[in-house]
Amino acid sequence: MPKYIWKGVNSYGEKRKGKMEAFNEAAVQAHLKKMRITPSSVKEAPKDLFENIEMFKPKVTGRDVVIFTRQLSTMIDAGLPLVQSLDILANQQENPTFKKVLREIRVDVETGTTFADAMKKHPQIFDNLYSNMIEAGEVGGILDTILSRLAIFMEKAMALKKKVKGAMTYPVICLCIAVVILGVILIFVVPVFEKMFKDFGSALPAPTQIVVTMSNWVQSNFIYLAIIIALIIFGIKKAYKTEKGQKKIDEMVLKAPVFGELVRKVAVAKFTRTLGTMLQSGVPILESLNVVARTSGNKVIETAVFRVADSISEGRPIAEPLEETGVFPSMVVQMINVGEQTGALDAMLSKIADFYDEEVDQSVENLTAMIEPFMMVFLGTVIGGLVVAMYLPVFQMGSVVG
Repeated sequence: MPKYIWKGVNSYGEKRKGKMEAFNEAAVQAHLKKMRITPSSVKEAPKDLFENIEMFKPKVTGRDVVIFTRQLSTMIDAGLPLVQSLDILANQQENPTFKKVLREIRVDVETGTTFADAMKKHPQIFDNLYSNMIEAGEVGGILDTILSRLAIFMEKAMALKKKVKGAMTYPVICLCIAVVILGVILIFVVPVFEKMFKDFGSALPAPTQIVVTMSNWVQSNFIYLAIIIALIIFGIKKAYKTEKGQKKIDEMVLKAPVFGELVRKVAVAKFTRTLGTMLQSGVPILESLNVVARTSGNKVIETAVFRVADSISEGRPIAEPLEETGVFPSMVVQMINVGEQTGALDAMLSKIADFYDEEVDQSVENLTAMIEPFMMVFLGTVIGGLVVAMYLPVFQMGSVVG
């Protein structure tokens, strides 16, 4: 839809201006009259050269979707019709990309498409989990409840992701700083010392000679080194796009020391939280498992959950095939078994998710506490070792003069 710039005066005589999307100029004037604004001018806004280029469009964040979900839940619970609620939320949306999507969904719903099917047209914003739960809410007539559960689920998922990112950020930043400092010393600082050492006319100490040799090698092969690193990164990304490569990398991540256990706990928390939320919302267990598998983010977990779904379709209980995968801890399997036998599987899954959320918190704290001294020792050893190696000849010359 085209955008229009308008100016006018409200019922209190105050000047107002704004910008809105509409099918034509008449629609803008009609909308302004409903707002009790007398338009003085309405004209089409100039075209933005970059508005149709994907890379220049603002991204729709998880926070945008959570706020929309909460607001829509409140409106539906208050008795507002779905189309009107979507229209209000679209008009007040500041993100132009999300505004456009909401308007398209509103038009689809207005013309007879179900809310879930309208959302499925935008999988980059509303994933399978979201649209399937909305579909269950529409069928069961509890859309407001489902939206509220979705908002809570997304908030907890975002909090979990933020914790893990926080744990990974510190060591990555420290490592990058160490590499940059090391590169600067080897490429720019050591050559200056090397020229000075040549004037001494004596043999260099072994540590200093090693550093000088390393510096010469880095300077001579810097371009090749950069190309090799770039090719390795490109190769890993390329391999991760293939099913076999992604599975192999995910297996290595789960088996990695220290970080592997954290990733496993995050995967368990996400699996139990997602499955529990979907079962509480009335989504059938087989459909829930298929959605959980596709949204797991880990190929090993995905394969294991698909196997569990196949076993359940053959009439087996969920706990047995879950244990056979070897991916999930025995405590999780036992608790799910109890929940299944007592008929409270959804509640049990939520308890497991809460427990593993706390486990992730504790693991992140322990990891951070362990990484800090390790990184300090690493940086001190590497950088301090280089500095000492460079000053050894100076110390030797001082002792000779003395």
